[in-house]
Formats: sequence, C-alpha cells, structure tokens
Amino acid sequence: MKNNNKAGLMAAAGVLVVGLILGGCGQKTTKAPQTPEVAVVTIQTKPVAITTDLTGRTSANLVAEVRPQVSGVIQKRLFTEGSDVRAGQVLFQIDPALYQAALARSEANLTAIQLKADRLRELLAEKAVSRQDYDDATAALKQTQADIQTARINLKYTTITAPISGRIGKSSVTEGALVTAQQPTALATIQKLNPMYVDITQSTGDLLRLRRGLKEGRLSQNEANQKKVQLILEDGTAYPLAGTLQFRDVTVDPTTGSVILRAIFPNPNGVLLPGMFVRAVLQEGVYKEAILIPQQAVSRDPKGNPLTLIVDAKGTVQQRPLVLDRAIGDAWLVSSGLAQGERVIVEGMLKVKPGIPVKAVPFESGEKNSGKIKMAVPPAKTN
Repeated sequence: MKNNNKAGLMAAAGVLVVGLILGGCGQKTTKAPQTPEVAVVTIQTKPVAITTDLTGRTSANLVAEVRPQVSGVIQKRLFTEGSDVRAGQVLFQIDPALYQAALARSEANLTAIQLKADRLRELLAEKAVSRQDYDDATAALKQTQADIQTARINLKYTTITAPISGRIGKSSVTEGALVTAQQPTALATIQKLNPMYVDITQSTGDLLRLRRGLKEGRLSQNEANQKKVQLILEDGTAYPLAGTLQFRDVTVDPTTGSVILRAIFPNPNGVLLPGMFVRAVLQEGVYKEAILIPQQAVSRDPKGNPLTLIVDAKGTVQQRPLVLDRAIGDAWLVSSGLAQGERVIVEGMLKVKPGIPVKAVPFESGEKNSGKIKMAVPPAKTN
C-alpha cells in the first residue's frame, strides 16, 4: 500500500515539472533596447553685462602730517585725539617768549637805523657824506625790515593750526615736550575721510583680454557705466553708495604684473576707514551676443580642456570642445565652440557617450528637474 502511494506522488511531481517547462517554452519575454533621456538647454544668445571683481584698499582723500616749523617747548595741546577738526583750528601752542623777544629787538633796531638812513640821505644831497655810506645805511635798513618780517612769521608759527579739515589721529607729543623745526616725526596726522579713495589692482592679463574683446567687437562699452564702481566690504556686505572710477594708471608694477585703478566713494557716515581691504566690482562692458551655459554642462578632458555634449538635429550625442571666458554666477560664458540653436546636455551626461541616440527633454533649473531624468524602458513584449 505504501509503495503505491509513493509511486503516485512521484508521477504527480513529474507531471508538474513537465507542465512548467512547457509553459515556459510557450511564453518568452524580450527586452527592448534602452533609449537614454537627457535634459538639454537650447542656446540663445543675449546681451550680458560683464563685471570684474577686483581687490582694493581704501585711502584718505587728503592726508596732512602736522609738523612744527619753529623749535620750542609745547605749552598746550588744544584738540581731542580722534576728533574732527577744521582747517585753521589751533592744535598746539609752542612757547612764544623767545620769538616775541626777537621781534621786539628787531623793531627797536629799526627806529635807529631808519633815522640814520634819513640823515645820510640829507647829507648826501649836500655832498657831505659819500655815496657808499648812504648805501650801507639803506642796506642795513632793509635787513632790519626783513628781520622784523622773519620774527613775525616765526612768532606766528608758534601757534600750530590744522592745514586741512578732517579727522585727527593720536598725538605723538604731550605738553612740555621739546620739538624742532621740520622734524621727521609728525606731531599728529589729519585725514579727510569724505570722500574716500579706493585703489584697485588689475592684472595686465585681464586688461589685455578686455582690450582684445573691444577690438574684436564682442564687447561694447558705455562711458557712463564704465565709471560706476560697486564696493563689497570685508564682511561680505555691499557698500550702499556707488563710486566713480577716476583713472587707470599707465605704469605696470613689475613685482605683481598689475596696474592701479583709483575710484572715489562718498563716505558721509564714516563707514570706510583708511587701510581697509575691499572688493570692487567694475563693469567692463556688454557682450552683445553672449552664450551662457550652466556650469554643470561642462566637463574636462584628461588635459583639463573644457568640453560639453550636445544633441544634434538627428538626436545623436556629439562632443564639443569649448573655449571659456569666465564664470558668471552659476553659468560659463562661452567664447567659442557653440552656436545659437544648438542643444547642450545639462543632465544625464554620465549615461551617454558620443554617437548614441538619446531622447532630449527641456532642462528645468532648480528642484523642478530633480529626479526627472530617467531611462525610458518600453514594456516587455510577449511572443
């Protein structure tokens, strides 16, 4: 009985296996070739304003170092360090006693010498004295008059005033200090902070590239726009007031290979201080027919040369070498290698290679296009 049951089970299993094999042979699936889908942008030329971001340093509009013009002892310091002073304001007072005495002595001598010269002139008319005596007396009179003038100037110089209006720094001397005429150390420094200069460095390579673009007609300039300068402060914030480009130096610094540009900025609130490092944004001009492509559409060959992939009119991928000018935001400005109307692959580049057909869909920047590129797989067919 047991042997009959075992034989029946084996027969049923054999029938099941044969059925599965026959079923598999009766229905066979095949995979269709996959067509990659890529996102593309269609090249459209447009005018683009070209700006240059350069480093610079601020400097005061006017700088005056206050030095004594006569020697003496400082009696008083009449200003507050770090304050704003006006032109002509008294800053220091040197002891004037010696210069007052010198002026009094010269004035006293003047009276006697003047009387002597008058008497000799009368005697000369009567030929009672020689012409030489009269000439000597006249020369002595003029010398005394010059001494008086010098004494008055020296006395005036004992009062040291501000030569310009601006902000005065710390004083290098205190009351009681001895100073000398024309000494190398300044008593204080005054700087005019409104307006403020910004000295900007530009490489000669950038300058030559700019001139080449103008000569070839790719770049056009508007004189008013070329003189406008924007400023970025050290903390990355934009300075609210625009500046004006004053001049471009004609001498190249041999140590840095750069030239100096000077711009002037209004500084009514004293935000800009001398010696600050800043970044200046200058407009070079406008590319009349600029070609911009997203930076992610550009790759590099083993030698570092830029290239991109395009979809031609037949829907086939082609490789294009590029010449790039510069980055503008998140895009590259293309000098050569692309033409208007061509379709550049932005997403899906890793799935394709030159010579294969693809399905091109419009590229959408941002999150809208995230995850949209996929491989188009047709449903399986049955035979």
